[in-house]
Amino acid sequence: MGIVLAILLIAGVAAAVALGRESGDGAGAAPTTVRGVIGSEKADFFSDPATVKALAAKGFTVRTETSGSWAMDRLPLEGYDFAFPGSKAPADELVRGAGVRGGPLRPFYSPLVVVAHRNAAEVLAANGLARLRSENGSRWTTQGTLLMGPYLAAAEGDRTWQQLKGASGHAELRGTVFITSTDPVASNSGALYLAAASYVAGGGRVATDERSVGRTAPLLRKLVQVQGAQQTSTDAPFRDFISGVGNPLVLVYESQVASLLMRGQRQEVGDLVVLYPDTTVSSDHTLVPLTDHGRALGELLATDPGLRELAVRHGFRPQGAAAEFIAATADHTAYIDQRLTGVRQAPVPTAEVLRSMARRARD
Repeated sequence: MGIVLAILLIAGVAAAVALGRESGDGAGAAPTTVRGVIGSEKADFFSDPATVKALAAKGFTVRTETSGSWAMDRLPLEGYDFAFPGSKAPADELVRGAGVRGGPLRPFYSPLVVVAHRNAAEVLAANGLARLRSENGSRWTTQGTLLMGPYLAAAEGDRTWQQLKGASGHAELRGTVFITSTDPVASNSGALYLAAASYVAGGGRVATDERSVGRTAPLLRKLVQVQGAQQTSTDAPFRDFISGVGNPLVLVYESQVASLLMRGQRQEVGDLVVLYPDTTVSSDHTLVPLTDHGRALGELLATDPGLRELAVRHGFRPQGAAAEFIAATADHTAYIDQRLTGVRQAPVPTAEVLRSMARRARD
């Protein structure tokens, strides 16, 4: 009888383990380790203990390394399960190079914004380069619109802060007026900044060939070369800005500001003003699956409610679900334009044209 009971017990344990493995929720099964290369703006999302726990519950352990989006296709990607650049254009290059079947996935996106210190934003507004948000007749100084046409005209004319009325009382506003952006040859945000500027300067026409790139190349060169050395990620310039050092105008992802606010770190925001360019390009964070495990991860990020909620907590806007982002940022509308009111999306040139644009801006 004892032997029979022992056999039944062993059989019961084996059945329970098998059931756990077939349940599909990751319980009872060894986690699948997935390796990927990501844009640095997503590093905090993947390293968040809540994200790690949520992925583990689905059977995944995710190991990531960071890279500029436009540098990913030059990396040796053998042994990686996915690449996760900041937009569609560098993802298309990766798809072509890696021979991916089935297409990439775009679980979330974030528009590009310019963060400005309050004094700088008010001087821009006083000179017709920006418009600060008004509510019931009172001006808000935490959100506004960067008027791309007038701003690009000022950049083309090498305008300095000293030439703008109202700047003389602010010692920090000196030298040429420019926006700090990332290296467009290596970084997604820097390349998309040039795409939007080219579209506006070209009279609302997207560049399609070398001739159209050449028409706006002198202006794009000014936008880039006035900055000197550039970073390959928005992370360092944003941290410098929050710390009160560096240029008073910096191009970042909206997600970086929203994440800071939703983590309750309002004291770090200081005198920050968020300027939404009236013509911009949204950054569709695009996961390129290099293996079946990479594709399974991408599908999970796009569809799992818990992971979508965590993406929102880090400031990203889930694709096709404005309500999630609007609910999460309800307490932060002084800074965040939930519905992107009056913001026009510029078409993005092909990857080949963007690369040419970036190279000519750096020459």
